[in-house]
Amino acid sequence: MSFLTGQSNTIQEQRDRWERKRSRTAKELVKTEQQYCQQLALVTTYFVEILKAKGTLKQDVRENIFSSIKAIHSINQSLLVHLENGYIGRGFHQFCPQLQNYNVYVDNIYDATKVLRIQLKKNKAFRRFKKLQEARPEFDDHKLEDLLQLPVLRIDHYKHFLQDLAANTSPDDPEFEQLSGAVMAVCEVSQRIQNNARRHENHLQLCRVQKLLKGRSTKVMAAGRWYVREGWLNAVPPKGKEAKAKMFFLFSDVLLQAKRCSPLHPTTGDKFTGQHMYPLQDCVVEKVFGHTKSRGGLLSLSFPKAKLLLMSNNQEDLNDWYQSLSTAVRKLQSKQTVVHRREDHLQQSADGHGVLSSSSSNVPGRKRNLDANVKAPPVEWEGGAPQRGKQPDPPGQVGGWKLLKKKPLVMSLLMSLVMSQLMSLLMSLVCLSSL
Repeated sequence: MSFLTGQSNTIQEQRDRWERKRSRTAKELVKTEQQYCQQLALVTTYFVEILKAKGTLKQDVRENIFSSIKAIHSINQSLLVHLENGYIGRGFHQFCPQLQNYNVYVDNIYDATKVLRIQLKKNKAFRRFKKLQEARPEFDDHKLEDLLQLPVLRIDHYKHFLQDLAANTSPDDPEFEQLSGAVMAVCEVSQRIQNNARRHENHLQLCRVQKLLKGRSTKVMAAGRWYVREGWLNAVPPKGKEAKAKMFFLFSDVLLQAKRCSPLHPTTGDKFTGQHMYPLQDCVVEKVFGHTKSRGGLLSLSFPKAKLLLMSNNQEDLNDWYQSLSTAVRKLQSKQTVVHRREDHLQQSADGHGVLSSSSSNVPGRKRNLDANVKAPPVEWEGGAPQRGKQPDPPGQVGGWKLLKKKPLVMSLLMSLVMSQLMSLLMSLVCLSSL
């Protein structure tokens, strides 16, 4: 009896701890939500509405900068009412279907920052207006650039708050399902923000490398290309000449080899000249030596029409290059495999549909749309495609005769078969005459 009593006390203590953590998290959520809504109100009231009335910015420019922040302020005010009344699960249950406004905002945030920077540089009236608004005591020394980042940061706050609330809510509680659904919805937006950040960082890296290259003959900017790494490696010539230091830029689909421009040149002294662009799709990466903890090593890169030997005196740097190259090649080849499998599956599906349509077209009484259902004809014998309803030429006629002329063995077999049939016929006639 005492054991059961002690066990029930332990369960109750655990529930009490959950409730205390949940209550503490809920209070912090409400407090930060109030501050967040106040800051959103500053942007919508003192910038969006006044700029719209004054016409300082054109409508498209204004929409590029502020995007859907007004709609976000509206839905968060409704959420705050539920949170202040203690209906956390219900509040987020109604809030999550409107997260599309956050998706629009986070997808536009980098363009908004760029447009804002351009307007502050070119538009003197807007620059003066922004400075006056930020000097108001309500802003508490906050800049517009910082306030525009608040919706992006708030999603991450929601993620942690909701995860804590769901972890400290009993599965039997009616709010548990609502909180769990809200966690999934907010995590999707959070992942979207992270993906956008990675794409933006990759775009900046590609732009940086493009600016490092002299001229415009070497194009680094390409759709779907990701920057991986860069560094100096010694390229070993195939004819035993002295190895030369080259700058290599590794991307997700190509390896770019470049050399330093003359440092004495007044404008291109800090730039590189692109020499070779090696595609990684059919590349084979091998470590010739450098497997042990010796000093440096040698990498062999085999391409369909070239071979590259890269040497480094830094063992750690060589291993990093080997891992980066191997990973890039493996990912690219696996991606190509998936594409080929998808194409084969589509081709098989198309062939299957063609067989079904041809068999179903033979059903009597069924009308067919010839223009829509006629498929490409199969491979024909030489001499052109047969006409509609015409049967293939039997052996001995034009089409079969051509085939027989080309195959003497088939001709001899056919003649022997005919002779055997004639002999059988003659023997039958002899037997009948004797009777």
